[in-house]
Amino acid sequence: SLSAYLTTRMPATFAAISAVLEQVQLVAQSFAPESILDIGAGPGTASFAAREAWPSITNVTMVEADQRFAKLAASLSPQAKILQSAFLQINERADLVIAAYVLAELPEAQAAASALHLWGLAQNMLVIVEPGTPKGFARIRAAREALINAGAYLIGPCTHANTCPMQGEDWCHFKTRLPRSRAHMQAKSATVPFEDESFSWAAVSRQPFKLPKARILAPPQINKVAAIFKLCSESGVVNSAIASRDKAAYKLARKKAWGDTVDV
Repeated sequence: SLSAYLTTRMPATFAAISAVLEQVQLVAQSFAPESILDIGAGPGTASFAAREAWPSITNVTMVEADQRFAKLAASLSPQAKILQSAFLQINERADLVIAAYVLAELPEAQAAASALHLWGLAQNMLVIVEPGTPKGFARIRAAREALINAGAYLIGPCTHANTCPMQGEDWCHFKTRLPRSRAHMQAKSATVPFEDESFSWAAVSRQPFKLPKARILAPPQINKVAAIFKLCSESGVVNSAIASRDKAAYKLARKKAWGDTVDV
């Protein structure tokens, strides 16, 4: 039901999208969109996250095929334009296009073509967020490759436009932790007052921004001897250690988390 979705899923997807947009802002610091196209909007989760990130957004268009969600989105965001349609039939354009948890509803083989259609709607930036599962990442990887080939500039999470270096069973994903409300805990029969939402993402732009040197791909291993990071950089996926005897660098390293960027 809609109320169950709002209680159990919306907080997690909002947290994941917000975490992605925070990373986008760190790279694309001058980006200040005025319009957003929220694809597969549901109740408007990505629009809420984007407007929180960029108060410059004044023009909101949501695309949602499900009549119940379209109606709910209209009641939650009366100023927004709601298009009840499948997104592949849309020709609206906006500064920022966000497609969150949308490609998961399509066959994996359609991910690249769908991403290119979305890119055609983006006047400046496209952000795609998917579940942080091997299948979610497979769609992101296909979308990333197609977008690079179409001339898009990467914003993240990658710090390079080389072929994705992920190998074998490994997949690129991140996590954000959010508190559970009492209603949420009851709905999920949960005993822990928080949950970790796992997500994969890709963001591309029509203009290049200076990219960080590397991104942390797993929880850092911090001990008394060193801080050890699994990093993705131009040279591929590597492990990097910062010795505790290098006090200033080690102190900075201890503050870094999974998903953060580093300039090493």
